[in-house]
Amino acid sequence: MATDTTPEPLKGVRVLDLTNVLAGPFACNQLVHLGAEVVKIEAVGRGDLARNLGADPDLSAAGMGISFLAQNAGKASISLNLKDARGKDILKRLVQGADVLVENYRPGVMDRLEIGYDTLKTVNPNLIYCAISGFGQNGPWADRPAYDQIIQGVSGVMSITGDAESAPLRVGYPLADTIGGLTAAMSICAALNAENRGAFIDISMLESVLATMGWVVSNHLVGGVAPTPQGNENPTSAPSGAFQCADGLINIAANKDEQWIALARHLGRAELLDQAAFATREDRKANRLRLKAELETVLTTRPARKWAEELNAIGVPAGAVMSVPEALDHPQIANRDFIKRFNKVPGVDRPVDIVSIGALFNGQRPTVKTPPPELGRDTPTILASLGYTSDTIETLRKEGVI
Repeated sequence: MATDTTPEPLKGVRVLDLTNVLAGPFACNQLVHLGAEVVKIEAVGRGDLARNLGADPDLSAAGMGISFLAQNAGKASISLNLKDARGKDILKRLVQGADVLVENYRPGVMDRLEIGYDTLKTVNPNLIYCAISGFGQNGPWADRPAYDQIIQGVSGVMSITGDAESAPLRVGYPLADTIGGLTAAMSICAALNAENRGAFIDISMLESVLATMGWVVSNHLVGGVAPTPQGNENPTSAPSGAFQCADGLINIAANKDEQWIALARHLGRAELLDQAAFATREDRKANRLRLKAELETVLTTRPARKWAEELNAIGVPAGAVMSVPEALDHPQIANRDFIKRFNKVPGVDRPVDIVSIGALFNGQRPTVKTPPPELGRDTPTILASLGYTSDTIETLRKEGVI
């Protein structure tokens, strides 16, 4: 539970979240954890599509799908029909008191609704308007629909994921959505720090992903080397990659000469140090599969976690390959206040655990105070704060505006 000492670096910042599914909700999830007040504006009667997505069909049918629960704790929810003039007027009133608006419609949709940036900046010249899209607001692909896997494919990520037999391969979680969301949150925080508020931020998921592929892209741009799938091998060094142990895989990153020497000696294979095939980093890279086979003759005799403990103790970076449940249950995660539990969530028949952001401020984890909201939970309260009477609110509800 959040306390008076919970870090809130964005306290006092009001964000209007007009986003759906993942990239936008994830961006606003970062902001709400940092203390911003986030008002989620959802379509009347259906809300965020993520409300109907996730591994539990019953929760999805109830409009509280696991995909929604994962990204929307701490937010308020108001439902608005933005095709109705009265719904647009409500949005404009909200914009008057907001610092940030985030949307992830296709380029041009907000303008066609007459609530795009050019319109809203006349309402609030200091508004930071962040538009997240697959390809950016202009260019030959700007109007294309974009989902995570589409971006993974066109960015080249899939072409370098897997090995020669399995590539192209999708990364096992929504990488592009998440990176796009992080880029948006970072950019919004930067804009909030600007001397002169007010900005239109154009976030391209494609460009955001490419920006994180620095070494791969630079090897092509600078070195003229075409990126290829490397499987579980680190192409920059050897021995560096995944190795078979008695019970599974271990990742070892002996990237420095001294780490390679320590590894060979600890495994009882010091004779490998004298072989010309492994004399230098480049030699080891050229003969990495042969070297891997030599090391696995010893590594396969014991469990991965035991080897990891011993190798880290002698300065050789190593870690067993773990499942997601194993990672979450490990004391490194479990004892650092990373998981937030809500015992009671309206519309959900069980406790809900969510992950926090990966940052501590002066030793404390930012968190959120309220569980993911039911659709439109805060509509009456928010409209009342804007001056709408209870009779007007009821009329708007009956006529499908809210």
